Amino acid sequence: MAGLAPQGSQFDEGQYDAFTSYDNVYESFDDMGLQENLLRGIYAYGFEKPSAIQQRGIVPFCKGFDVIQQAQSGTGKTATFCSGILQQLDYSLVECQALVLAPTRELAQQIEKVMRALGDYLAVKVHACVGGTSVREDQRILQSGVHVVVGTPGRVFDMLKRNSLRPDNIKKFVLDEADEMLSRGFKDQIYDIFQLLPSKIQVGVFSATMPPEALEMTSKFMDKPVRILVKRDELTLEGIKQFYVNVEKEEWKLDTLCDLYETLAITQSVIFVNTRRKVDWLTDKMRSRDHTVSATHGDMDQNTRDIIMREFRSGSSRVLITTDLLARGIDVQQVSLVINYDLPTQPENYLHRIGRSGRFGRKGVAINFVTRDDERMFSDIQRFYNVVIEELPANVADLL
Repeated sequence: MAGLAPQGSQFDEGQYDAFTSYDNVYESFDDMGLQENLLRGIYAYGFEKPSAIQQRGIVPFCKGFDVIQQAQSGTGKTATFCSGILQQLDYSLVECQALVLAPTRELAQQIEKVMRALGDYLAVKVHACVGGTSVREDQRILQSGVHVVVGTPGRVFDMLKRNSLRPDNIKKFVLDEADEMLSRGFKDQIYDIFQLLPSKIQVGVFSATMPPEALEMTSKFMDKPVRILVKRDELTLEGIKQFYVNVEKEEWKLDTLCDLYETLAITQSVIFVNTRRKVDWLTDKMRSRDHTVSATHGDMDQNTRDIIMREFRSGSSRVLITTDLLARGIDVQQVSLVINYDLPTQPENYLHRIGRSGRFGRKGVAINFVTRDDERMFSDIQRFYNVVIEELPANVADLL
């Protein structure tokens, strides 16, 4: 049959019968069969509930399937493959067992940070191998032994050729932002790296789009991959005025929030922080200053959460402090102000916190507290949504 396909159609959907389907969706990290210390790392990092790609993508990667995961940047792809890698490493063997390639140094370093943070309780050794840094230093670290190497193709290929990075124990290979990589002309280098890796290797390809080059690559190097596709959300930021307050230091956020409290209580407001502990802390602080607030997060049982949400919906409490876990479920008509006390850890969650699909009131205001440490994430958010967020004007009450 092979000879019958018309030229140019080799990447059509027809080829996708080579894909394995894997339809299980895991609503919580606890259901994924992950080891205890990895779960601790995931929760400590501030994740509460897996994003769409994480719900579908972590488990098949842990199970050893080759995977192609297609989702926009900011949807939690990094944590998906980091978790899959961290779950499967043999920590008693201090040899490189997983190799992750990314198109830029910054991304490689960012992946290294996430891998370290999620693997904090596993004592994982990760090293970023990127251009523009000392080759000698790279060689020294690799020789002393690491579990995972994250890098850019040029430097990684160099380290493999010099035999400073020994491939014999590498079991997992991940291409992040594969569309970017292949369009940047790394294709030959990636092929060369593949040739030096063991023939029995698990491959994960993560990408926002799947151009023909990426599909060609997957058909050459992957065996019946599981394909996971996550569509962009339908929420929009239309009709929401977005502002930021420059608070410099974390310690100054509380006073800034209290200054805004009178404005908050005129309307119904939701305040987002990144961890359950911080919900409790901020709630105590606000109450000790005689401000009335409600709070809800994932550690509370469903019954308690329902009661709190009922009070909030009825308007008997006007300010709700919560985490991302509930960003997707708060559909209160009167909410017209959202405060990001903490910026979200992933750009996509910004949309879930303040975005609306016609569910909230007519107009809305979002205020972001930005410290020095947040500047990078803040510019990522603006780039991701293609918006310019202005500084908060003095007359915020008039906007509501």
